[in-house]
Amino acid sequence: MNDKKVKAILLVGVGGQGTILASKILSEGFVSAGYDVKMSEIHGMSQRGGSVSTQIRFGAAVHSPIIGEGEAGVIVAFEKMEALRWLEYLRPGGRIIVNDYEIPSVPILMGAAKYPAGILEELTAKADALVIDAAGIAEGLGNAKAMNIVLLGAAVRAMEGEGLGEIDWKAIMQKNIKPAFLELNLKAFEAGFNA
Repeated sequence: MNDKKVKAILLVGVGGQGTILASKILSEGFVSAGYDVKMSEIHGMSQRGGSVSTQIRFGAAVHSPIIGEGEAGVIVAFEKMEALRWLEYLRPGGRIIVNDYEIPSVPILMGAAKYPAGILEELTAKADALVIDAAGIAEGLGNAKAMNIVLLGAAVRAMEGEGLGEIDWKAIMQKNIKPAFLELNLKAFEAGFNA
C-alpha cells in the first residue's frame, strides 16, 4: 500500500454492461494490495437499461463508501452520456476513462428526446479524459460483452501509482468469471491495460 490517504473511484454505466462485476474485481484487487476498501452499488432501474454506479473508496482506513461531488480521483464511464451525468464527481486533477459507446435511454428510444451530440468534446474540454473504444476492442477479441473488462484494464493502468501492478489479476478473475469466459476476459484486461 503506497499511502494512507483515502482515495475514490467511481464506475458508471447502464444496466447489463458489467459495471458491477468490474467493480467487484477492482475492489478485490485493492484488498489484495493491502487497502481497506468500501464499495457501494446503486442500481437505478438497472434491469431496464437504467443508470448503474459503483462507488469504491480505498486507503488505510475507510469509514464510508460514499463519494461526494468533486471527490473521485478516477471515473470509469461504460457509456458516454453516463460520463457526462457523473462528471461533477471528478475531483480537480482527476481522470475520466470514457467508453466511446452509446446506449439510448428509453425517452430517446421512444423519440421523446435525442441523444446529445458533442459529449466527447465536452468531456475532453472539462477534464483529463481518456476516450477508449472498449466495445470495438472487445469485439476484436470475439465478444463485445467483454468491454467491461477492457475498461477495468484501462482503469488499473490509470491507477498504476496505487500499487496495483503487483496484483495477481488473473487469480482474482478466476474467482469471479466462469471458466468458459476466463481466457477472453484475460485478453480483454490486457488489451484495456495497453490501450
